[in-house]
Amino acid sequence: MSHAEGRRADARGVVSICSLRAGMGLYGIDTRQIREVLGKTTPHRVPLAPEYIAGVVPYRGEVLTTVSLRGLLGLEKWAGTNCVLVLDDQEDGERFGLMVDGVGGVMTFEETALEANPSALDARGVALFDGTYRMESGLVVRLDPERLRPSRLAESELFGASKQERPGEQR
Repeated sequence: MSHAEGRRADARGVVSICSLRAGMGLYGIDTRQIREVLGKTTPHRVPLAPEYIAGVVPYRGEVLTTVSLRGLLGLEKWAGTNCVLVLDDQEDGERFGLMVDGVGGVMTFEETALEANPSALDARGVALFDGTYRMESGLVVRLDPERLRPSRLAESELFGASKQERPGEQR
């Protein structure tokens, strides 16, 4: 078991996952990697930022860069209310926000229930997803904050470029 896997499981071999939504997908993040859920928040847009950067939000005297899960997945912007989770990447100590459509409850899974990503997954999915859990109602895709860090995304050719302008659209 790797160090990362060890921190995700408690002594009983159970992982607690906070469920969240973006589009029609159900995703999850280990609850120990979530510092706080800010709830309904509107980030302040950063000019010329890549599409996956939702903006910045104030957080306890800091300014957090907030990543849009919809932007990372290539989904259209959502007109509804968004939620922001404050995440700590324990490896590098980088704190940032993750904007999602909504946050659900906490689900528990056996540590051994995590399955590999589907082989047909596109390059973006491979770069973002840590594996899946099966439920009767479908799959829960596990996200790893280490893979969602703004500094890591900026280094990636998949996510590093700014949004392409659409015809008739100006920045």
